[in-house]
Amino acid sequence: MRNWLLPENIADILPASARQLETAKAGMLELFRTHGYELVCPPLIEYVESLVSDGDAALDLKTFKLDDQLSGRQLGLRADITPQVARIDAHLLGSREGVTRLCYAGSVVHSRPDSLTASREPLQIGAELYGCAETGADLEIIHLMLATLRTVGINQLTLDLGHLGVFYALVNAAGLEKKHIANLLQLLQAKDVASLREELTCVAEPYRSALLRLPELFGPDCLRLARQHLPTLPALEQALAQLEQIGQSLEQEHVQVYYDLTELRGTHYHTGLIFAVYAEGWASELARGGRYDNVGRKFGRARPATGFSLDLRDLLRILPKTSPQKGIRLAATDHAAATSSANRLRAEGEIVVIDYLNESAAALNCDRQLVFRDGDWQVVPFH
Repeated sequence: MRNWLLPENIADILPASARQLETAKAGMLELFRTHGYELVCPPLIEYVESLVSDGDAALDLKTFKLDDQLSGRQLGLRADITPQVARIDAHLLGSREGVTRLCYAGSVVHSRPDSLTASREPLQIGAELYGCAETGADLEIIHLMLATLRTVGINQLTLDLGHLGVFYALVNAAGLEKKHIANLLQLLQAKDVASLREELTCVAEPYRSALLRLPELFGPDCLRLARQHLPTLPALEQALAQLEQIGQSLEQEHVQVYYDLTELRGTHYHTGLIFAVYAEGWASELARGGRYDNVGRKFGRARPATGFSLDLRDLLRILPKTSPQKGIRLAATDHAAATSSANRLRAEGEIVVIDYLNESAAALNCDRQLVFRDGDWQVVPFH
């Protein structure tokens, strides 16, 4: 048995890459902090009903499940941190009445990868804003998402804007049942027009024609065509107006805005505006997010919410290189006598490496050494 093998789509992160990831993560969390977002660290494992909403088949399929030997209940390894943060806002921080800004960074685990090359252990980092239903809150999150990607040098960005409110306005006006709505959403997400046409056979006009037109509504004329061809419904008009407002607000952001009413790939808990960021040279989105109002209802408090997240592992190949700091060699035979001096140097941020095998400077990654000279421990060049 080759017991050094890892499961498919699971990989170690070696020293140089690990340092890159941690440096980038620290920079992103500092950016969040300066915008007022408080860091939370939810547990990796919870009762499965807290991690997966009723009817969220996709997230349920991604979630590893196991039995808790203490309680006898079913546990889940988190596949998404956003529901956990919603639980924290609704329950543990339930006494807060105003806006709450929270951020996080941690591993999630997927029972199956999102694509052939995707990791099953993404390093998810993100920010969530609770308690405000205004478009300004969505814009704040979008600006923060773009700034987060720019901290790692990704500047030529395309923002894909969609809105689930358009779809829900049509299916609700058509009086469709929940199961039928779920099937239609799944077909639209897959862009399976043939099956969509069949599924809509019993849907009354003008909603049948409007839903069939949704897969065609993308690009620069998207909003104009939507107003021209879709029924006039208050909720639908509100969604289109919000998309237009956000696009206009981002004109000075140096980002290309792309409207796409076929962009319905938000998770089960998303309720309105959804967005994703793309860049040249990347096959899939770099970050995504959207509005997920009232997801905290199952935890006792329904609140407006909007946020975004990304997988930091996906960005590994372009993260800024970090040159390892050169250290100071300390011979093992001198360790006991030089402990105080070595600890002082470490407190000042220096790396002090104990040399047990009389190794070379290159092997130890040291350019200096700590030696006893003239009655004191001194740092001198290591040749």
